[in-house]
Amino acid sequence: MNSPDDNTIQPAVAEETGEIPDKLYFRIGEVARLAGIKPYVLRFWESEFPLLGPKKSGTGHRLYRRKDVEMVLEIKRLLYEQRFTIEGARKFLETRPKAVAARASAKPGKADDAPVARQAVLFDGAAAALDAVRKELREIVRLLK
Repeated sequence: MNSPDDNTIQPAVAEETGEIPDKLYFRIGEVARLAGIKPYVLRFWESEFPLLGPKKSGTGHRLYRRKDVEMVLEIKRLLYEQRFTIEGARKFLETRPKAVAARASAKPGKADDAPVARQAVLFDGAAAALDAVRKELREIVRLLK
């Protein structure tokens, strides 16, 4: 927290703090800390991503389940590491197969975790499109010479 004498500006996004604790429910502050983002960013993401829907307690507090926390981390990865737009991330999350989503949120180091297989599923059919783009780029380079 900022003290009244602290005039530094705190970023809305910071580094993640580590593993998700083994709990049933998380409050918004805990999720924000785990994801390295501010609570207002989480509230905004709730309005933009229908898949992210924490329950509300009797007192109106947001209660996130583990799958919600994993979704927050995935949204952060898409937006800040993969540089998706919000609309692009929303469409990606809504259209990806359930099996890929489950494997993507699995902890690394498990024997069934095969990154190459995940990538193959995600980019199925992209090889032909990539070849077409390469061909067009080569043509542009040839024209510019």
